[in-house]
Formats: sequence, structure tokens, C-alpha cells
Amino acid sequence: MSAFDEMVNGRGGVRSHWRPVLGVLAGLDAAQLRVRADRLERTAEEEGAAPSWRCDPVPLPIDYREWAALETGLCQRARLLEALLADIYGPQAMLRDGVLPPAMVFANPGFLRTCRTTPFAAAPFLQNYAVDMVRGADGRWRVLADRTSAAPGIGYARESRRLLARVMPELFRPAQVRQLRPFFDAWQDALLNTIHATERTPFVALLTPGVSDPQWPEHLTLSRDLNCALVQSRDLTVRAGTLFLKTLRGLQKVDLLLSRVPGGMLDPLESSGYGPGVTGLMDAVRHGAVRILNHPGAAAVEAPALAAFLPAICRRLLGEALLLPTTPTIWLGDEGAQRTAAQGFTRWSIRSALDPNRPPRALADMRVPDRMLLEQSIRTRPWAYAACTVAEPSLAPCHGPSGLDARPVVVRLFLMHDGMEWRVMQGGLARVLERGEHVTGTLPEGALFKDVWVLDQDTQDLRGPEPARLPPVAIRRSSGDLPSRVADDFYWLGRYVERLDQQARLCRAGLLRRARGAPLPREVVELDVLQSCIEVAGLELEDRAGSVDELVREALKPSGALAHGLSRATELTEALRDRLTIETYSAFAHALRAAKSDIEPALEAGVDGMVHSMTGLARFAATISGVSAEGMVRGGGWLFLDLGRRLERARVSTLVLANLLEQPPSRMESTLRVILELFDSAITYRTRYMSVLQPAAALDLVMADRGNPRSLAYQFERMARRLDEAGADELDLAGSAIHLLHQTETLVQGLVDAADPDQSAAALAGDLGVLADEIGRLSDRITRRFFALLPAAQAVGLEMA
Repeated sequence: MSAFDEMVNGRGGVRSHWRPVLGVLAGLDAAQLRVRADRLERTAEEEGAAPSWRCDPVPLPIDYREWAALETGLCQRARLLEALLADIYGPQAMLRDGVLPPAMVFANPGFLRTCRTTPFAAAPFLQNYAVDMVRGADGRWRVLADRTSAAPGIGYARESRRLLARVMPELFRPAQVRQLRPFFDAWQDALLNTIHATERTPFVALLTPGVSDPQWPEHLTLSRDLNCALVQSRDLTVRAGTLFLKTLRGLQKVDLLLSRVPGGMLDPLESSGYGPGVTGLMDAVRHGAVRILNHPGAAAVEAPALAAFLPAICRRLLGEALLLPTTPTIWLGDEGAQRTAAQGFTRWSIRSALDPNRPPRALADMRVPDRMLLEQSIRTRPWAYAACTVAEPSLAPCHGPSGLDARPVVVRLFLMHDGMEWRVMQGGLARVLERGEHVTGTLPEGALFKDVWVLDQDTQDLRGPEPARLPPVAIRRSSGDLPSRVADDFYWLGRYVERLDQQARLCRAGLLRRARGAPLPREVVELDVLQSCIEVAGLELEDRAGSVDELVREALKPSGALAHGLSRATELTEALRDRLTIETYSAFAHALRAAKSDIEPALEAGVDGMVHSMTGLARFAATISGVSAEGMVRGGGWLFLDLGRRLERARVSTLVLANLLEQPPSRMESTLRVILELFDSAITYRTRYMSVLQPAAALDLVMADRGNPRSLAYQFERMARRLDEAGADELDLAGSAIHLLHQTETLVQGLVDAADPDQSAAALAGDLGVLADEIGRLSDRITRRFFALLPAAQAVGLEMA
């Protein structure tokens, strides 16, 4: 076997379709190739793809003549699996005639008994499909596995092509590479043509398990390429047998669901109750209210042992011979297969007959005690095992530490049914295997992928069906179509960002005073007051006798409040990635990474290092504020992001002011200096009033001045605007915010009119505490109206005003 099977033909020469690629690579030395590989990895990381996958700078080209034969075989295989699914969920003729043993169906975890109903059987079972293949030493392609429940990796294929074209454009100049975009265009049209809607545009959603799922970046990419909504189970609800998306406007009907959740977890009522499902979803499907693609039970034909029966099934169902061979497999539930395996037992690899994600175990590599245990298990439950000979994958040139290395590759190709016929994506994804890694199994996180090219001698694009003819859409400029879960995430992202900013400002003010050496009496008072404010803002020590720097160091630890807030901001940013432009997300992610990098060394540093980390947190909040102000449309996500920031700033500012003003009137001047510093208003005050420091003027600036972005009045006025724009009229939430504004202005006016301003300012602490309680109640009402989707509270037996 040659060191580069994919690149070299049987006579030792370079395959013609590799020459354009090698011509470009020959002009790059190991150092230059390393730079390109680093750029690929860095670009993927900046756009949020890493560490889910990595892109190799060397593609894997396939000649168009070889590709034509693969296309024919793949389309036949897709038709065969569709026909087989229709049979096992319908008449079950293959079982009745003995072509397929019952264990392949009824013991199969991918077979869902609840799906064997007429409405399911009437609809296509597969709409997209992926197949894993290897080229053997004889040059022939063989199928390793079918991926019918979904087509994992198709989003990575699209991203790999885009990144490679961006970082290594010179590779594409000498070669005619078939494009991937027409495949996704045809797929999008096919999805819309699936739903027959005459009065409105069909609503298509992609159901993902969520941010914690390893394939989340791919789900995000795929939803953008197919122009469909990316939703989680908590975004959806079933009412009266119909599936709806929960939005701020109300419930929006979902017509088609592309599921990336295992079929057995789609509906807790019809499964074990565990998983990211939607209660009542399967009932909605049975009644034809929503379509799910692929069929929830499509994983039934992923069973590894099914390969032993496919040639016979193909002849029965399609009347044709199977064109693409599968890796030689025998099912050990058959006595003849058991005798065949026994003749050369150690030449086989044993794997689960029904679970495609369990890798095969080579008997020759097993220790004798382990092999004996396995043999005993096979004798007890032979139907649960299959024996196979795993083909040695061909080797392809891949980027390595010293240049190009020969590495084994498994190719994953993708198909889509456009409503008339199966179409193969003109390219794919090649997974580079690590040392000791099995060729089967799921896509591992952080795997290295190669972009698969199909080289052509013409420029003809893939032609899909005619574009779907849809009614004109109504022009909308409201935020009501935003899913409630997304609005909630934006709202809390704003609150966490603002909370971090406020905490960082308080901590920095205290730390700077600690860093000045022996404090003056006035600074001792200020330190005590600031430490009290820091605790009010949510940072506390178990031992309240600790100093400010001990309190900050505790908050910076992984279990501390500051680290927790930054972690939550990171999680929310990732959850909202599908709602942010690439540039906005990249700016948010960069600011988060910078803030984290400032925090990590602060734990080992002194007061100066902690001051630097607090400045980094404040800079992070300013970045989020500036980028969102210029990079987000005024509505939807931006509206709730800003609302969350305004409410959190008002809440913390009110608590801090109340805490500061509890000081005796004799300390008022020192208190006012701290207030102006924390509210970032010292320069403005000095510009207006020079050196005269008086309670009425200072508190008017930080409480009632609507032109000061740090003042309470500014927050309440902006909250009222946001709530009015969000459409909260029935609960008069905007009116509640205006009421808070008027209360604040009344408090300041009373201070202006007071005979003893110092005494009156100190008395404001209690009023500000009441104001903070009212802000908390407004927060609860906002949650009830927009995020919990609950009706207004009613008292039983009483009429509410």
C-alpha cells in the first residue's frame, strides 16, 4: 500500500485530479503551511466553531468520473433505505417473508413502535441522509455506515469550504471545483415545497438540543444556510394538537421541523420521559399538524447488522443489485453465520448488531480473558452481535508538524430529496483519523476534517427544482416575532453584563484606596462604605471582617460571584449566536476572552493586578454596550438586551445610593465624592458647579438628570421606552417605569427645597430602599409578561382593579 493511497494511482503516478492541489502546495514550505493552518483554526475560533471541529488546509479531491459512479450508487442506496423504512413501519413484508429477521426490528432501539401508524407511513421517511465511506486497498469504495436519523456533519462541510476558500484562495484558482451552495438552495426550496401553504409562508424550524450539545455550532450554521429558525424544546408547545413557537406576540404555528434530537426523545409522553422533547409532539405529527424530517424512527435502518441483509432486500424491494458494497458483515443470530465466523474467529471484529455508535472490537487484539467473556456473551445473546471485517482506510496527505503526513481518512457524503429525486451534495467531509481511532462511531469533538472536492471539466451547477411559489410576505417592523426564550436570554445577558460592570466599578474604587498605603481618616470611612456597597451589589465574604482585596479575590475564584457572572454571560452569548451577526458575535466573544484573560492572573497578583482585572470587566461591559448600539437593529434582541441593562443598572444604583446615604450628615461631603466617582459623573459635576459640592446638585445629577446615562432617571425613561416598544400596554409596565421616574424626580425636588440639604439627603436612604423594592416588583412583572407567558395574577373570589 502506498503512503498516499488517495493521491497515487496503482502504477505509482500522481492521480490527475491531485495535480492542481499539489502544484499550489509545492509553493508552500512547512512554515507557510503551518501559518495557514493556524489561520484556519483562529478564524474558526473567532466565529465560534472551535473547538467542535478543525479544518485541514489540504483538501481531498475526487475525479468527476469516479464521482458519477458514486452518485448513482448513493441515490440507489437512499431509495432502498426509504423503501425499507416504509416496509418496517408499514406492511412489514420483509419480516413476513423471512428476508429480515425480527430481531433487526423489534429489538432495535431505533425502531419506534409508536410511529407505526398510517399517517406516518404516508409521508416520506427520509429527506436528508449521510453515508460514511472508505476507499480500500483495491481502490473500491465501501459503505461503512448509514446516517438516516439526521445528516451530522453537513454544516461542517459547508463551513470547511467557506473557511478554506477564505484562507487558501490560491487552491481554488487552478481547479474547477463544484460548488456546494446550489445544494443548499435546492434543499431550502424543497423544504418550502414540502408544505402546501397558500395564504402564508410556511414556518420551518430546526430543533436542536441546545448550546450544550457538541454539534451546536453545526446546527447554527445549518439553520442559517437553510434560512430556518433555530429552536429548542422550551421554545415550543403543543396546543390542541398543533405545534407552536412561543413568541412575544403569542403562539406561531410551526409547519415543518428539522429535528436534530433523537427520535426516541422527541416526546416525553411516548418515551422514557428523559431528553429535550416537546410534550404532545408525536400526537401533533399523527394528526398532520406538523411534519418532522427525518422521520422520528428513521434510525431503525442504522443498525450495523442490517448490512448483511441489504443485498437481498435491494433485490426484493427495488428489483436491482446493490451497487455500493458494504463492509463485509455477518449477523451472528444466524447459525450459518456463526459457523462462518468460527472458522477464522480471530480474523473478525465483533460489534453490536443494533447500536451504530459502538465501535467494533478486533478479536486478534483482545486479551484471552476478555475474548472468552465476549464469546460467552455471544453464545448467550447471538442476535445482539455482528461480525465484520473493517476495511483499512486509504491514506491522504494531511497537514502535520513537519509538513504533509499520510493519515487515514473516512469520507462522509450527503444527499437530499428535492421532492422528485435524490441529489448528492457535490462535495463532502473527510474525517482524519487519529492514532488508534476507530473508523466508525460519531463525529468526535475537536476532530480534524478535510474539505472534499469534486473536480469537473465544466462549470455546470447543480440544478434543483423550481423555486417555491409563495404568497408575498407582510412587512413587519415589530419585535413580537422574537421567541420568548430568546428575549429572556437577551434580557439576562444585559443584566449580567451590567451587574459585572457595577460590581467591577465598586471593587476598583475600593482597591484603589487600598493601594494608596496608609489611608487617611476620610479614606478609611470611604473604604468601609465601599465595602458595604460591594456586599450590597452581590459580593460577600463568609467572614465579613475581611478586607476589600480579600473580598475581590474570593469573587474572582471559579466559584466566586464575578467568575460566575462572566460564565453566565459567556453561556448566554453562545446561546444567542444564531441571533447575532458574525461581526457582533465575534466582538462579544473577543471581549469575553479578554476579560477572562485579565481575571486569571489576578488571583496570583496583588492589588494592582486585581485593579487591572476590574478595569478589564468594565471594558468588557463598555464593548458590549458599544457594539450592540451600532451592530444591532433597534428591536427584538437589542430591545431586551437594553431593557435588561437599564433595569439592572437602576436596581444596583438604587441599592448603592441607599447604602451610601445611610452615613451621618457630617460625612456627606465624602459620600458625595464617592457617589460621583461610582456614577462616572465627577467631570460633569465639576464642569457645571466647579468645586462647590452640595447634596442637591450632586444627587440631581445622578438621580434626576435625564441626560446623564448613569442616572436613575435615564434608566427609568429608557425602560419605559423599551417596554412601550415591546408591547406591554395591557399591564401598563411602561407606566410603572414612568411612575418610578416621577418618584425619583420628586425625591430630588424635595431635597432641593429642603432647609437642611445634608440632613434631607441622609433621610433619602429609606425612600431609595422602597424604590429598589418597586424595581424588583417591576422585574417580576416583566418576567411574567414576556418570558413565563403566564396570565396576570388573579385573587380567587375577589375582583381585581
